[in-house]
This record gives sequence, C-alpha cells and structure tokens, in this order.
Amino acid sequence: RFYHKIYAIQDMQVSPDGSYVITASLDKTAKLVDIASLQTLKTYKTGRFVQSAAISPLYDHVLLGGGQDASQVTTTSAKAGGFEARFYHKIYAEEFGNVRGHFGPINTVAFAPDGRSF
Repeated sequence: RFYHKIYAIQDMQVSPDGSYVITASLDKTAKLVDIASLQTLKTYKTGRFVQSAAISPLYDHVLLGGGQDASQVTTTSAKAGGFEARFYHKIYAEEFGNVRGHFGPINTVAFAPDGRSF
C-alpha cells in the first residue's frame, strides 16, 4: 500500500516512461511508486524535508531537493539547513552525490528532457 504516514506530499512527478511516480514528503523521504499497482518500490531517506523529487530520463538516478523548514531559514546557516540537491541511485537507493551552495530550501527540481542536466 502506498502512503507517507501523516505527512503531506510536497511534490509528485511521473517517470519519463509513465510507469512510476516519485513523491517528495515532509517525512524526510521520497518514494518511488509503481503506477499500475501503487506499490512503493523504493524509499530514499534524506534526514531533511524533501520538497521535490525527479527521475532521470537517461540514467538510474533520482534527484531530491529540499532542506530545513522555510520558517527557520533566517536563523540557520546554509550548511546546517541542508539546502542541497541530492542524487540517489534509483535501484540501490544510495546517495552518491550532492550539489551545495543554495541559500534556502529547494522547492522544485527537474531533469532536462535529454537527462544530461538538471
């Protein structure tokens, strides 16, 4: 069964082939869900609120963005707030990279249609 406990889903994007969706939630996870069965296939845990998630059209990668609650931004350094884009392997659900330097929560992420940039 597909659900994110009691936390609101912040974003939901469909995979390029239309067979999956990826959700982003305030429970600090993103979930890869099969559209046909609504089964959760993978859970990507971040330790930070997840505002947006996207599936690569080219590689087995997912991209997550978010960070600390926006109401706390003015009292938190960029490093402590976790304001970074995080890359996970779609199958193994392991983080393999991140992009730092954002000064507030990331509200939306997306891959370019050719999958070569985000």
